[in-house]
This record gives sequence, C-alpha cells and structure tokens, in this order.
Amino acid sequence: MESDRMSLLVSKYFDGETTIGEEIELKKYFSSSDVSANLLQYKPLFVYLSVNANQKFEKAMPTLQHTSNPVKWLSIAASAVVLLGIGIYAFNNFSEAKTSTELGTFDDPQVAFEETQKALAMLSNHVNTGIESVRYVQTYEDTRDKVFVAEN
Repeated sequence: MESDRMSLLVSKYFDGETTIGEEIELKKYFSSSDVSANLLQYKPLFVYLSVNANQKFEKAMPTLQHTSNPVKWLSIAASAVVLLGIGIYAFNNFSEAKTSTELGTFDDPQVAFEETQKALAMLSNHVNTGIESVRYVQTYEDTRDKVFVAEN
C-alpha cells in the first residue's frame, strides 16, 4: 500500500507535478531503511537531494583586474591606421573623378546619337520598373476601397 503511494509520488515527481509537501514526504521515505525493492533504484537520487539541500557555494569569485593591455591598444591603433588609409585612398580617387575634363562629348554626331539612345533606353527601363510598382499600389488601394467603404 505504502509502496503503491510512493510509486505514484515518484511518477508525479518526474512529471513535475508534486507539491513541496509531497517532495518532503519522498525525501523522508527514501532516507529511511524501509524502501521497497521496486523503488530502490531512486534512493540515491532522493538521498542526495536531502543531504545536499542546504549546500551553498562559499568560494570567493575572483574579480577582473582592469589592466592596461598593450596588445589591445596596439590593435586599436592598427585599426585607426587602416581606416585612415582607406579614407585617404577614397578621397583621392573620388576627387580625381570629379576633376576629370571628359564630359561624355563626342566628335561624331552619329556616335553621340547612339550613346544618347542607350542612356535614354536605360532610363526608360528604370522608369517603367517604377511604374509597375505604382500599379501594385493602385491595385491595393482599389481593393482596400472595396473592402473598407468610406463613411461620409
């Protein structure tokens, strides 16, 4: 009878459904010498839990020392030098591109006409892509107006 109740409590314990009182009852039962044979396998677990229930960590945790690490400062300085080099390189290349005297002028009118047509075709393609997106928005607004009737 006692064994059946303890089996039920052990099952509830492993399912996480026991109360504090039932857990205390289990610890007391498994601390005694009168444990049934079918529950003997759980005895080490509950004995451990009852013995070590009040155990506390008393070791002092070491604090971190804030020391000046030369490798850290060296890596920060190296990063700054790399970023400065990239900035100077970009500044020089972009300023040279702005001062270029070639403005896309052509001596042959036929070549100028062909290049203008290419540029306008590319521009037209991008504008058409933008207009297709606006059509989707218009379809959304039409559908929204059908679903949500405006109140006057």
